[in-house]
Amino acid sequence: MPDRPPRERVVLSERRGARMVRTRVQVAEQSGIGENLVRGLVRAQLGLALRLGLAVVLIFVAVPILGATVEPFASATVFGIRLNWVILGVLPYPLLYLAGRLYIRLADQAERDFVRLTDDDPGPTTRDSAR
Repeated sequence: MPDRPPRERVVLSERRGARMVRTRVQVAEQSGIGENLVRGLVRAQLGLALRLGLAVVLIFVAVPILGATVEPFASATVFGIRLNWVILGVLPYPLLYLAGRLYIRLADQAERDFVRLTDDDPGPTTRDSAR
């Protein structure tokens, strides 16, 4: 048999995917798919808020429980004030600030993921840009 040259694949245009999905239009028109996507975003942000809120509440509840159960913690004083009251008077402000910053950061990340999911033209991927 004669030696055949290796096969070469000729591509005349970039492939946009196996199927054409207009998710941004579906979200704007509130179709079934768009409604499910928005519901998923809201559910993700609600779950994030509930988890962070639960963590903050557990920290605030742990201080009085420690004060009631651990005698050295209950009797410790700072500037003549019990330590548990100092912690409950000072700790909430930076803790709530940090929890708020964390929530905003993670909620923005969820929204960026949502926009990336609904974007019709995602742009070149890392594999396509390497060519």
